[in-house]
Amino acid sequence: MLYHISYDLNRPGKDYPDLYKAIKEIGPWCHPLDSTWYVETTNSASVVVDKLRAVVDTSDSFVVTTAKAPGAWYGLSDEISAWFRDHLKQ
Repeated sequence: MLYHISYDLNRPGKDYPDLYKAIKEIGPWCHPLDSTWYVETTNSASVVVDKLRAVVDTSDSFVVTTAKAPGAWYGLSDEISAWFRDHLKQ
């Protein structure tokens, strides 16, 4: 399953490395925009949420939703566009 992850880290000066590491450990990933990731995994969305909750503050927020074709994008690198073509399926 391919998931779209979007988040807001609400504490001023919050650092991202723990969140980035947790997302990358879930499965093949793409980070096309500042607070947006896509990750492919056999885990359910609720398992992904649990993994992310373990590394964020209680004041932070995020959304994990299923991503599937068709999709469209603009202004992204060739590498990210290729990742979407390879991973975004119906």
